[in-house]
Amino acid sequence: MTSGRRIGVLGGTLDPIHFGHLDAAEAARTALQLDSVRLLPSHDPPHRTASPVASAFHRFALVSLAIQDCPAYRVCDVELTRSGPSYTADSLRAMHVEGWTSSQIFFILGADAFAEISTWREFPAVLDGAHFVVIARPGTALEEAAARTPELRHRLCRAGRDLPHDGKTRIILLDARTRDISSTMIRERLRARQPIDDLVPSAVARHIVMHHLYGAVGDLHGHD
Repeated sequence: MTSGRRIGVLGGTLDPIHFGHLDAAEAARTALQLDSVRLLPSHDPPHRTASPVASAFHRFALVSLAIQDCPAYRVCDVELTRSGPSYTADSLRAMHVEGWTSSQIFFILGADAFAEISTWREFPAVLDGAHFVVIARPGTALEEAAARTPELRHRLCRAGRDLPHDGKTRIILLDARTRDISSTMIRERLRARQPIDDLVPSAVARHIVMHHLYGAVGDLHGHD
């Protein structure tokens, strides 16, 4: 039964997942009193020119390891098992089939990603499929991201204020401290034989090294 419950959704290549992703998910879960958060590694991200570096199997495993101590979090393979580009609109429709209503779903993304929302498949209709929770990210202020799409101004609201009970979805701006980390930064560190313990959960780092992902060689733990 989904009645009355709120679910967060955080999608992306997650190549690999890192503390920045987890910070954003937890900020949204706390601020919006979400009952659970679903993480969706994408199979073929339409907004990336390059394919994911790690396989779908490894990226799913890395997310599972990252959230193993977080009972409110789940990893979902709906985008990994669906062929073709991983469009958010399709994933939200799949959740509607499960019984979730648009007003129960909170799609979590960074301000940097939201700044490009007008290029997304089925824009602006995709915004009717869920509330979109825009998290401040280092280098991209919420106001800057929102200014890119002035036609959406009527949908904007701030986290912490009660959502109107009119059944319409909103774009919720959430100021939160998230660590300034990117998956690219992690891959670059690994290629340079540098540790990543401050960027990802320890179980994620161990899996990356064990399976020599992203050019990882040997045991990088504790090296300068």
